[in-house]
Amino acid sequence: MIERLRRFPAWAWDALMSAGFFAVLVADLAGGTFDGNHRDAAVAAVALIALLPLVRRQYPLGAIYAWTLIVGVLSLALHPQSDLIVAFLGLFVFPYNAGLRVPGRRAALAIPAIWLAMAAAALANDDAIVGDIIFPGLFGMLFWVVGRATANRVRLAAELHEEALRAEEERLAEAVRAVADERRRIAREMHDVVAHSVSMMVIQAGGARRILGREPARAVEAAALIERAGREALAEMRHLLGLLHAEDDPADYAPQPTLAKLDALVARARAAGVPVTVEVHGIRPELSAGLDLAAYRVLQEALTNVMKHGGCAPTDVRVHYRADAVEVLVSDRGDGPVDARLAGSGQGLVGMRERVRMYGGELHAGRRRGGGFEVAVRLPLEGEEEAALTAGART
Repeated sequence: MIERLRRFPAWAWDALMSAGFFAVLVADLAGGTFDGNHRDAAVAAVALIALLPLVRRQYPLGAIYAWTLIVGVLSLALHPQSDLIVAFLGLFVFPYNAGLRVPGRRAALAIPAIWLAMAAAALANDDAIVGDIIFPGLFGMLFWVVGRATANRVRLAAELHEEALRAEEERLAEAVRAVADERRRIAREMHDVVAHSVSMMVIQAGGARRILGREPARAVEAAALIERAGREALAEMRHLLGLLHAEDDPADYAPQPTLAKLDALVARARAAGVPVTVEVHGIRPELSAGLDLAAYRVLQEALTNVMKHGGCAPTDVRVHYRADAVEVLVSDRGDGPVDARLAGSGQGLVGMRERVRMYGGELHAGRRRGGGFEVAVRLPLEGEEEAALTAGART
């Protein structure tokens, strides 16, 4: 349940909060709260407060100061603010929002707005006392502090997560280095085995050739030695190659995937919880195996990034077969950490760039208009030699 709520779009939460404010406003209207000569102006002012949740994420300081200004106008010129529930609810929403979303010391700029709003509300009453300012102001400050604490906790969690990712990457890198060192050791051993065995076989074969006519029995013994050395060399090589491939999965020897298997890739992403829509334009030409595999791997890595960083957000996949190129676009509408995708370890992004550059293509990865992240790739349909020259010129 909590995971489903986390996937709920941010704009939907804001719209729901705004709708709640408007529902309270309608209740105030039905209950006869608004009266006097400035009824319509007061209703319009409260309606503006009800719209502020829609911009609170983009402009947290602007939202709280707009609320303060409206509260001041309501209290001093239009209607007693203490009678209006929507304006009072803003005392909890906007200070918390500013404390949560304004980074660093700039968050303190929200504090004067809290006290100004409370002072204006208190001055509207002829019999107001100092406590009418202090106690509501302290409530607003409390919510501001809670917002700051939440922001610090979220930042700490993100830093710990990044640290854990770096530690895992370092561990994996160390494991890869250990495997590479072991394979180099095995390669040296294979070289020694092969060099020794082949040298011995060459010597024995030369000796057998020279004595074949004079001493056939010794020539037969030399041939037996050659056979035994060859068998020993083959057995040793099988043993060493078994060490090299002990961890291999039989699936590693399956045919390499291509864009023809796009549906299976999308089906796996959907099964993992990513809502994916697919559009394929143009007629699929006969693609070289390497280029076809490169396009497939880019799609695979982009969808993996959506699952890792995009919160399994709705994702659009578009493949366009043109006369001179294959174009692939993967765009998601998630509100995950876009900067982390660009400034993190970057192994996936680096791998995609290397694959695309190998075929003289172009790759763009970055923020998407309207929020989210997109990966756009163009792979030209040209000869392998021409693509290699193009990739080399761009290096």
